[in-house]
Amino acid sequence: MRKAYLQLHGAVLLAGLTGILGRLITLNELMIVCYRLLLTAITMWVIFSWRKAIHSIAGSTQLKILLAAVFAATHWLTFYGSIKYSNVSIALVCFALVSFFTALLEPLILRKRVNLIELALGLVTLIGVYLIFHFDTRYKWGITLGVISALFAALFPILNREILKKTNVETLLVWQQSFGFIFILLLIPFYSLTMGAVRWVPTWTDAGWLLVLSWLCSVWAFQLSGAALQKLSAFTVNLAFNLEPVYGILLAFVVYREDQLLSKWFYIGFSLIMAALLLHLLWMQQKKRQMNDSLPVKTQQ
Repeated sequence: MRKAYLQLHGAVLLAGLTGILGRLITLNELMIVCYRLLLTAITMWVIFSWRKAIHSIAGSTQLKILLAAVFAATHWLTFYGSIKYSNVSIALVCFALVSFFTALLEPLILRKRVNLIELALGLVTLIGVYLIFHFDTRYKWGITLGVISALFAALFPILNREILKKTNVETLLVWQQSFGFIFILLLIPFYSLTMGAVRWVPTWTDAGWLLVLSWLCSVWAFQLSGAALQKLSAFTVNLAFNLEPVYGILLAFVVYREDQLLSKWFYIGFSLIMAALLLHLLWMQQKKRQMNDSLPVKTQQ
């Protein structure tokens, strides 16, 4: 069990590291996502084909995966764009809005009842981001991209949960990375027209960090979380991944000393977001305890 917890938090830490790498790699956001998806897709095709884990899927399921891939690629594109136009901490604070957008969009898409507690806590997170946005005008474009990134980060997991009813996770991932790469390729001409010249080829240093981003933060992180899920509940895994922005921001403070670049409004907004996150964690734990208490007790025959 201890090994499973270490694997889980290793996966969360690697997920938080993606923000650090987004600033470290000198390519623009489009080419970062392009190379990340290419390397990850190739690696997953090789590994999952060797394991014979890739299954055939119906055309309707492929269309759903394509849509989820577009949402995921847009999330990554705007996430790295947010880092380039502001910094890692700002991008990750905006990422915390995923809970708000999920509470709002999941009931609409899946025709479920709105959870008022999750929606209220999401609104507190939104207020925290607004305080940073309103009072720290240096990062408005970065915050705008960060909010868009959080919106799409909430959308594609909702679709993924529906897709996983039809196929296994390996098939979903390998096709999602592949479709996402094709989508980014199609954006390159339009991106070049609006943003000017795009540097296509990474430096040797960038190439090394791109391999870290793909192999460690994507492929290996998936392996770790999958291994942890075999021993731990889905509830525990989802709970731990709520800490991804916290890990990422702490890493940004240590590596780039971003704590010295941010205004007091960042810390006020961040405190509100952390309070909402803590309350959400406590509420989910209480909800799980109530569900466990309501289960019938098995008696010896």
